[in-house]
Amino acid sequence: MKPTMSLQRRLSIGLTLGVVLLWLVVATATSFIVNYALNKTLDSSLAEVAQRILSLAAVEILNRETPDRLQQVVSLQPHDEYITYLVRSANGTPLLKSHDVDLSVFPKTPQLGLRSSATHRLYGTSAIRDTIFIEVAEPLAARSKAQWQAVMLLQLPLIILIPLSLIGIWWFVKHSLNGVLAFSNAIETRGAGDLSLVKGASLPAEIVPIAEAVNHLLERLHRALAAERSFTANSAHELRTPLAAALAQVQRLRHEAGPGPLAQRAGRIEQALRELSLLSEKLMQLAKAEGSGVLIGKSQDITHILHHVVDEFRRTVGLRLRLSLPEASAVLSIIDSDALAILTRNLIENALKHGAAEQVVDVELTADGTLRIVNAGPIVPAEELVHLTERFVRSTTRASGSGLGLAIAQAIANGAGTTLVLTSPATGREQGFEVSIKLP
Repeated sequence: MKPTMSLQRRLSIGLTLGVVLLWLVVATATSFIVNYALNKTLDSSLAEVAQRILSLAAVEILNRETPDRLQQVVSLQPHDEYITYLVRSANGTPLLKSHDVDLSVFPKTPQLGLRSSATHRLYGTSAIRDTIFIEVAEPLAARSKAQWQAVMLLQLPLIILIPLSLIGIWWFVKHSLNGVLAFSNAIETRGAGDLSLVKGASLPAEIVPIAEAVNHLLERLHRALAAERSFTANSAHELRTPLAAALAQVQRLRHEAGPGPLAQRAGRIEQALRELSLLSEKLMQLAKAEGSGVLIGKSQDITHILHHVVDEFRRTVGLRLRLSLPEASAVLSIIDSDALAILTRNLIENALKHGAAEQVVDVELTADGTLRIVNAGPIVPAEELVHLTERFVRSTTRASGSGLGLAIAQAIANGAGTTLVLTSPATGREQGFEVSIKLP
């Protein structure tokens, strides 16, 4: 499944990109306006410079002894001259020029007004009845540099704006989604058997209908499962008394009938009633495993519970059952004692019933709370392993049973928020069957 992006990350990145793109659009539009205003200002400055220099140049030229001689203005200090000028007569004879002028920039005959060449912006004007002309030139590269610097200054705030916007939007979105995140975590962290209503505080108006729908669904599911468990438990409980009475009558009938066909038939009826009574007991355990709380509020040592359950089985199977516990250390868990006892009984019963006859069944509890039950026997195919924890599903075996033992263990594991792991062959063996569960 393709990983999805969180709403917080999606909004933060999207809003930040939106702010950046909006800033770029505004800055681009502003740069055009700035370029227009800058060109207009520079053209005005160019005309002003030309008119100021021309008034001074006209006085200087008229006061010469030889007015037609070219004179160059001497620079007082070394400097880069961005604006150069050339003063000429009406026939184009140079009369005065700036110290760092390139005559190839100017046309052969003086021209009036603003215009642009391939490399310069020029302005020309005249004085004294169009007898003296001046042309002022400014390199276009200098203008482009000034315009580029203005545009860069407009984009420069993005260096600070992008991280600050991302941090600010991330914090604001996270703060705004606290209620949604709390609601999501409340659903994600609860166990599979917890169908209580999910509390949602400070939820946005768009999420409130979803939260209400989830709670309505949980409530309906809780009622449906409660009705199913109640029916299962009540049915199994109500069957116990008539089954016990019927079993007693069949036993009495077999005793009174004596040897013969009638006694054999009564024996088969007795066996069927015993299996039905066992099924009733399993159904009650299943209803309890699915309906009651599997976890408790405090930790307890579970080693004595395993001792008690194993001792019960040893009265009938003897040394065929072997228990291994951590030496000189308690194993703590928050699982309910009754639930652990039901879990262990069903797993041991399953191992004794379906394992190799007369072979030892190992019950091991490790220091980290892992419970392992291992029995000898043929390998269970992988396609059967995945279905063994389903109700009324049994492996290919001649042993009697209802197919509910592993289903009950799976229900308890789900309620405890852990996993029942089935392995065949058993770990470290060439055959056998192993069930392990990490107790919470």
